[in-house]
Amino acid sequence: MEIIKDPSAQDDKVRHICFWSDAGPDREGLRQRPGHRGGGEVYPGLQLPLLSETEFQLVVLVLLQGFMKRIEEKGVPDDMKGKDKIVFGNIHQIYDWHRDFFVVELEKCLEDHELLAGLFIKHERRLHMYVNYCQNKPKSEYIVAEYDTYFDGIQQDIQSRLSISDFLIKPIQRITKYQLLLKDFLKYSSKAGIDCEQIEKAVDLMSQVPKLCNDMMNLGRLQGFEGNLINQGKLLQQETFFVTEQDGSVLSRSKERRVFLFEKIVIFSELLRKGSSTPGYQFKKCIKVFVLGLEESADNDPCKFVLSSRGSPERFTLQAANVDIKQEWIRHIQDLLDAQNNFLIGEINRTQAQHTLTFSSSTRPPSHLLPLCLPPQEAEGDGCNGVSSTRRVTQDYSAVKENEISVSKGETVQILASNQQNMHLVYRQADSQSPAAEGWVPGYILDTPIKSIKDSSSTSSFPTAVADANNIK
Repeated sequence: MEIIKDPSAQDDKVRHICFWSDAGPDREGLRQRPGHRGGGEVYPGLQLPLLSETEFQLVVLVLLQGFMKRIEEKGVPDDMKGKDKIVFGNIHQIYDWHRDFFVVELEKCLEDHELLAGLFIKHERRLHMYVNYCQNKPKSEYIVAEYDTYFDGIQQDIQSRLSISDFLIKPIQRITKYQLLLKDFLKYSSKAGIDCEQIEKAVDLMSQVPKLCNDMMNLGRLQGFEGNLINQGKLLQQETFFVTEQDGSVLSRSKERRVFLFEKIVIFSELLRKGSSTPGYQFKKCIKVFVLGLEESADNDPCKFVLSSRGSPERFTLQAANVDIKQEWIRHIQDLLDAQNNFLIGEINRTQAQHTLTFSSSTRPPSHLLPLCLPPQEAEGDGCNGVSSTRRVTQDYSAVKENEISVSKGETVQILASNQQNMHLVYRQADSQSPAAEGWVPGYILDTPIKSIKDSSSTSSFPTAVADANNIK
């Protein structure tokens, strides 16, 4: 068997370097390079990042052609079968993208530095493969620790100086490097009098992606949540609060909770292994955003606010460490609630306007044509109120309006809302062929519900703005 050893042993020309070393390029400013085709000044700081990209590919190759290949040849213990795939996560996807695309595009930036910012902006969604890798990392760490003797044996078999854990951390370290590259490029571009708008946008983006990676790696340590976190939208905030729960007249004592705010859900969890470098979180409660209620003050305490679930007696009083944290959370939550209400009202108004065109200005449309927007139905078994309505597409449908989406026969969609014209607002998960999408489709292309739908006839569970809009005279 051909052994893939450490990156330093693969090619004498590949050196272990960071992005910026003392041996780096001259930093006196942007200089013209002979043979440059892009016109203007050339940014000299791309040579080391490009070499570092080559080294990173070799590091990942050790995982793929070293550890992973040897595991396939040797086999795994019976109680470890299936877990070996979790160890590596989506490392194949990361490697293929860097090898087949990113390095090629980065080389083009050597000829025309103006392409650099756009390289990151254009492929923002693809960079989220790192987020998925980081979310899987805590599970990977647990398996490697559980079978440490086995993985030590694999390391010896391939004669690697570094452990599998040393290699698995490399993609996480890698994603933090790009913001350093872009910040340095921004500094030089500013000195050279180059328009920096796109570069600043790229810097902001590549500052957010590592933060999101860290958030998702932290969230990957959450235990006991039975729903799919990927379907809950972006993780907007996470923070530790002292939380008091009230269920009717029963009031609990204040407890320390780690709270995660997603676009679609708020999750409360208990901190495990407090003080450890690898803390864990045990799921306790959650509130879906579509039934979320917010009170911006409580108990005359400037650091407290209240979250509640409409239609439920449960209330959660959160005490932040300081006023700034509280205000930041209130801002994010209020933005979510405003966006939700504006979206639903907009859908109601658009539907109502379409039918109004068929009547004279003095005639009100019949009541059966007025839209009734039902609240989203959420996944069953995720520890939150609501029952899922999941439907299968029975025939291909091509969108004919701006707010519709195209779907294919056999796809499964989640119903988010419905109206009396038998139109359904649906969410379709991403797959290898197309990204996730949300929009309206007609009911005749959907089969009967796979899961039962909870009765939602009471407007008490609707967003207030929707109920008001439906009562317009």
